[in-house]
Amino acid sequence: MAGAWRIARNEPSARPNDAVVEIHRTAIGRSAEDRAVDHVVSAGFRVLWRNVRIGPLEIDLVAKKDDLVIIVEVRSRGAGAFEGPLASVTWSKRRLLLRAARGIWRGRLKKMPDVQRVRIDVIAITTSRDAPPSVEWIRGAVTEDAR
Repeated sequence: MAGAWRIARNEPSARPNDAVVEIHRTAIGRSAEDRAVDHVVSAGFRVLWRNVRIGPLEIDLVAKKDDLVIIVEVRSRGAGAFEGPLASVTWSKRRLLLRAARGIWRGRLKKMPDVQRVRIDVIAITTSRDAPPSVEWIRGAVTEDAR
């Protein structure tokens, strides 16, 4: 009967509810990204790209204001989560963000003559059933110095 639980990719550990959980997680992530976009736009930035792929890496949000481009990693957690959204930005995630930032600089931003500065920010969204989501924007959260 264990074979009946396998899905199209023949993953032995996958159960029918796993697909529902993944869809729910994707919807939560998209909602958090939408909230982050609203926050960035209200601060005067113009969104250049969302969910940019740089090889195997993905950047959630790229926005521009004057000569500054921000690369934004959006993290979200529910109120009952074991760790908060900022704690989920690990050392390896910071390294990947730096690699992605270098890639987008070489591939797109360097060609834009009005871009003088690039900054990597993290926007943390914490959701709760009882209150509106809280948004915390850490400007310059990832730097080359803090490897």
